[in-house]
Amino acid sequence: MISVNKILLIFVLIIAPAFGQDYLDTQFIKGKVLFFNGEYFNAITEMKRLIFFDKEKKYAYEANQLIGECYKAGAKFNDAVIYFSKAEQSARSVEEIYDTRISIVKINILRRTNLRASTLLDALEKDQRFNNKKNDICYWRGWNYIFSNEWDSASQQFSKISPEHQLKRLCDSIDNKQYSVTEAKLLSYFIPGAGQFYTGNYFSGLLSLGWNILWGYTTITAFNANRIFDGIVVGELLWFRFYNGNNQNAKKFAIEKNIEISNEALFYLQHQYNGEKP
Repeated sequence: MISVNKILLIFVLIIAPAFGQDYLDTQFIKGKVLFFNGEYFNAITEMKRLIFFDKEKKYAYEANQLIGECYKAGAKFNDAVIYFSKAEQSARSVEEIYDTRISIVKINILRRTNLRASTLLDALEKDQRFNNKKNDICYWRGWNYIFSNEWDSASQQFSKISPEHQLKRLCDSIDNKQYSVTEAKLLSYFIPGAGQFYTGNYFSGLLSLGWNILWGYTTITAFNANRIFDGIVVGELLWFRFYNGNNQNAKKFAIEKNIEISNEALFYLQHQYNGEKP
């Protein structure tokens, strides 16, 4: 069955000459239709052909930008950055320069090179040509923090746009759900198993508490009976091992829970959030 986009492509190719469009115009439209149809490889081929024949560079910006988007859609992020950079070199306005740089910021957010994305956003914020883009820069800073799993920092960025921003409320809810790794470890230092109870891993918490009580009691009993060697062996090899393992488990469980909560939020953002996304 022929898709609607393919029908549109055929229609455009048939009627374009009738309206006096030249070859380059037709080529560009064809490439865009292929892109919207998800035929990224073919769209790249058409745009590169367009660039080759476009001696006056009429479509240099649009073609390179579209190639970058195609590579981005195919998760070829390094290639995408190359063509977004080429698009910037052909930009004819401040707005187009800004769009290409934000496109590169989005790539760095997606591939989680968050420090690079932050550096690029800092440069945009300092550039006086983009003073009217403050809210937009905050928006993408927020997304950069989301992909860094820094939900509180993300919330602060979205709140600069609006205290009631949808993404601010989401970030606040995720930040409130997440567990404190430090608190989990501290609880386990004072009461073995408490860190696991804090993260909802009750069975592991009971085991940890039980083993620590057992080997702690055995160690103390040995020392009280003047069985110093037994006390040292049991304390060093068993009690200390289970006590230290208890702390490590509490930390691991807190981190795993936070990753699970973050992944659920990212899944929601990918499939249900209707706003602009990286």
